[in-house]
Amino acid sequence: MRDRYNRDINYLRVSVTDRCNLRCRYCMPKAGLSLIGHDDILRYEEMIRIVRIAVRLGVGKVRITGGEPLVRRGLAEFIAGLRKIEGLHDIGLTTNGILLEEMAPALYAAGLRRINVSLDSLDPEKYRHMTRGGDLEAVIRGIRTARECGFDPIKINVVAMKGFNDSELFDFAALTLERPYQIRFIELMPLGQAGPKNDGNFLSNDVIRQRIAERYALEPVNDGKNPEAGPAQVYRAAGGRGEIGFISPVTHHFCETCNRLRLTADGCLRACLLRDDEVDLKRPLRDGCSDEDLEALIRGAIAKKPPRHELSCGQAQLKKCVRQRDMSAIGG
Repeated sequence: MRDRYNRDINYLRVSVTDRCNLRCRYCMPKAGLSLIGHDDILRYEEMIRIVRIAVRLGVGKVRITGGEPLVRRGLAEFIAGLRKIEGLHDIGLTTNGILLEEMAPALYAAGLRRINVSLDSLDPEKYRHMTRGGDLEAVIRGIRTARECGFDPIKINVVAMKGFNDSELFDFAALTLERPYQIRFIELMPLGQAGPKNDGNFLSNDVIRQRIAERYALEPVNDGKNPEAGPAQVYRAAGGRGEIGFISPVTHHFCETCNRLRLTADGCLRACLLRDDEVDLKRPLRDGCSDEDLEALIRGAIAKKPPRHELSCGQAQLKKCVRQRDMSAIGG
């Protein structure tokens, strides 16, 4: 599946829910968001049908997202269903980790091996403040349980924010010295609640990398330009067991190697995270369309994939490019 710019579109991110058991301040308001009705969320069998057709077209990698995917019932069975799709060779999941201790064994038994955990602070009070009540120890226990189950790799996603967790950069980097985790610093993007309300919190990965390099000798592992390896620029602290990654969608675009589509929980296919163009798959699905019709819709979404997004690191540009959908509604 090549788009107009000869990018191989082989990666689909599937949001199974817009609901979340946290209320992170940069993601959603205290009361949460207006949630999609139960009947408007895709059923698992509908998602599996879409994934099966996407795999037939060339997708080989799927990541399950939310909201928080672990709050949706039947997730392990859904993963087991995905595992039966011939040609789908890579299934991952992104979670906030609150329910991971309880669910990791069942997820592993269903065939999941790759997991990303979102964790923005190692300080219990800061974490509770940012997530509006989250329990850091529950997340730490979940990561430990996932490692004991055999999950590999385990990646820890850190949204870096000026004035919040910029004092913890060395603490996160130090986790990679003794543990085989990949700590990934992700630049804050102006999506929904993370747009105008977080003006001034942006922290570039160039600054983060420079600070960490003052304490640790960083050895390059991957330059972030290989779509199969993902967009992170990855380093290893000398002598460390793990890795430190930098995902920089604002200061260092990786659009020229973007290989992704996103399926929202309400059945829209999105070709660019930072563009609001979407193709509705749910209505045709429920109106009885054929597999060939779905294939044409997927190809149509790919045809609309832009050459690049419009973000740059200037604050004026960030404000101009705020997207309307929140990350929890898009699926990350």
